[in-house]
Amino acid sequence: MVVDLYTDGACSGNPGPGGWGWVTDDGRSGKGGAEHTTNQRMEVQAVLEGLNEVSGAVNVVSDSTYVVKCFNDRWFEGWKKRGWKNSQKKPVANRDLWEPLIQLYLEREHELSFTWVKGHSGNKFNEIADQLAVEARDAQSEILAGNHVTATIEQVAVPWPIGNAIWVIGPNNLGRGHREGLVDAIARLGSEDIVISGLRRGVELEAAELALKSGQRLGVVLPFADPAAGWPVDDRSRFDTACGQATWLVTLDGDVASPGQAVEARNLWLQAACIGAIVIGDQPSAALLEEAGLSVVQIDS
Repeated sequence: MVVDLYTDGACSGNPGPGGWGWVTDDGRSGKGGAEHTTNQRMEVQAVLEGLNEVSGAVNVVSDSTYVVKCFNDRWFEGWKKRGWKNSQKKPVANRDLWEPLIQLYLEREHELSFTWVKGHSGNKFNEIADQLAVEARDAQSEILAGNHVTATIEQVAVPWPIGNAIWVIGPNNLGRGHREGLVDAIARLGSEDIVISGLRRGVELEAAELALKSGQRLGVVLPFADPAAGWPVDDRSRFDTACGQATWLVTLDGDVASPGQAVEARNLWLQAACIGAIVIGDQPSAALLEEAGLSVVQIDS
C-alpha cells in the first residue's frame, strides 16, 4: 500500500520566521519551524521530516516544483556531478538539507515517488499541510517577539544574562592555528556560557556554528538588517541557519550606507553586553576589550 505524504512550507519575510508541515492520507502529521529561514528551505525540510517518519512506499505530494523536479527531473544528479553547483555554476542553495534528503531518496528510491499539486486549489491534505506549516511559522513569530529585538542602541536592552555572555571576535580569514584555537576555546566553555557573535564571515560565523553544534546558547547581534545581502549563496545559507537557530537575535538600527560606523557602534554596545571575549588573531581588539573591562582569552596562532 502506497501512503500519500503531503508536505508544505511557509515563511514570513523570506528570509524570516518559517514553518514546515506534513500530513499523510491515513492521518499522521508533523510540524516544526525555524526563526530565520526561507520558504524553499521549509519546503525541503517538510519532505525530509516527513520521510524520516513515514516508512514503506510513499508518494510525496508537494506544491513546490523546486522539490518535485529535483527528483522527477533528477536535478540532483547534475548537482553532484558538478560538485554541488547548479546549471548556472553557482553553489546549490540549501545543500545542508538537500544532501540528507537525496541520500534518503537513493536508499529508498524503489519505494518513493513525487507528485506536484497546485497549492491552495482545494486539495484537502495539501490545505492541511499548509495549515500546519503556517501554525509552525506563526509560533516562530511569537518566539521572535520575545527573543528578537530591532531597536536603536539607546533603546535595546541586553536580552541575555551578561554574566554568562562571551563575545567571539576575529578576522574574516582563518588560518589553521586560528581554527584549532577557536574549536578548543568553544569546547572549553561551560554549559551556562553563551556565545555572542556578530556573524561576520570568518571567525564570527564559524564560532556561531561551533556553538550551535556543541549545544551552547547563541546570541547574534547585527549592526543593521540583513548584513549578509550580496554574500555568496553558501555563506548566505550558513548565515540564515545561524540566525534561525540563535536563542537571541538583536538587530540594531545602524546605517547600511555606513557599515564601518554601524559595526563600530555595534561593538560598543557589545562591550557592555558581555562579561568576556574570545579574540582570534586581533591583538588591538583584545587590548581594547581588556581596557573596557572584559575578561579576554586571546588566540594569536
